[in-house]
Amino acid sequence: MAGSSKRRGAVKKSGKGNPTAGSGGRRRKGLEGKGPTPRAEDRPYHKAHQTAKTAERREAARPQRKGKGKDGGPEWVAGRNSVVELMRAGVPAAGLYVADGIDRDDRIREIFRLAADQHVSLMEIGRVELDKLTGGAAHQGIAAKLNAYDYAHPDDLLALAEERGEPPLVVLLDGVTDPRNLGAVVRSASGFGAHGVVIAERRSAQMTAAAWKTSAGAAARVPVSRVTNLTRQLKAFQEAGLMVIGLAADGDVALPDLELGDGPLVVVIGSEGKGISRLVAETCDQLVSIPMASGLESLNAGVAAGVALYAIAQSRA
Repeated sequence: MAGSSKRRGAVKKSGKGNPTAGSGGRRRKGLEGKGPTPRAEDRPYHKAHQTAKTAERREAARPQRKGKGKDGGPEWVAGRNSVVELMRAGVPAAGLYVADGIDRDDRIREIFRLAADQHVSLMEIGRVELDKLTGGAAHQGIAAKLNAYDYAHPDDLLALAEERGEPPLVVLLDGVTDPRNLGAVVRSASGFGAHGVVIAERRSAQMTAAAWKTSAGAAARVPVSRVTNLTRQLKAFQEAGLMVIGLAADGDVALPDLELGDGPLVVVIGSEGKGISRLVAETCDQLVSIPMASGLESLNAGVAAGVALYAIAQSRA
């Protein structure tokens, strides 16, 4: 009979006395104590969760942009010529990423051979994935990943000098922003017996792939320290017994007449355009000039470091 609740499968239309009558009541009871439904991204087996995790992994592998991360994160070097030069220079790479189906020319074969000699791992991935990892660079099917440089503490430079039984010799760079100049300074520091190089965290060249390559392997032998405040660090060096000299065109003493070269010393080198900053210059114990022909106003940091360190090495011989 129509409307009869006694028919097979019929339910009582009134919820009075039967809170589970009807589908709504049963669903509410089934959800009791389980809390709100988790977002799709938080459910391990949901597609949205897997997509979010994939994005996180890609972001972790992506090269850090300026201002992200204290140490800048990993650096990527893309392109066949760039990678082969990197491997030839012995720059420590964390891994090589090769696109599927890459054509193997002489450069690729040399990269693979150098990677095997240097025990660098190879990973084959899709071209689209390589595009994303390198930020859309023209990678030509190959890229190298470099871990962030492990900077030393300034005290480590003094400890190295003590370990060698030598008076400390440290190079401090003020306002040098070209990583190739930094690499050249590190190379000169290695060649003339300096115990390390100090740079600033901001507005200064960092130990990137370009600096590594220019150092011609010296970066593996000479520690580089990074500090937040150059003036404060110079004062700390002075308290430790080191004299501080700054290279300046209007220096009071010419480099050949320097009498401090055989003692504990910090050599401050400024940028080619602006030279040493005012506060750093005021902190120096002595400003020293490099005699030059009248037509030449200044030297770049790499050349100036080489000239100064050679003269100091001669005084220590």
